Amino acid sequence: MIKITGLLTLIGSISFAQTTSLTVTVTGINNNAGKLTAEVYNSKGTFLKSAFKTTSSSIKSNTATVVFNDLPKSDYTLMVYHDENSNGKLDKNFIGMPKEAVACSNNAKGFMGPPKFEDAKFSLVANSKITIKMNDKL
Repeated sequence: MIKITGLLTLIGSISFAQTTSLTVTVTGINNNAGKLTAEVYNSKGTFLKSAFKTTSSSIKSNTATVVFNDLPKSDYTLMVYHDENSNGKLDKNFIGMPKEAVACSNNAKGFMGPPKFEDAKFSLVANSKITIKMNDKL
């Protein structure tokens, strides 16, 4: 009886810990120099401040694809940038505006600044694929 209870507990914990994968294809990148970096955010408070997960990819034919594995089912936003000089960060000018091309999930755009969290937010409930068109700036 103890073994059966333990087995049922294990099965129950596996079903609650379901995760998904997110495949992101970014098109419209100006050139193949450097790399594409993608950052996933899991809350409004951390949006564009502290990424939940980050990954990078090479660029071929002005397109790049990144994959995030083991993402819990939840709401997310995504920001991608073209790290042309491969220095591992989004370069900004003296007032904080991006000097490298950027884009967000839902192809959300801001007015005089970054897009709102709500405009870039999407729900991840199953393995998913999304496409983002690169912008010149946020």
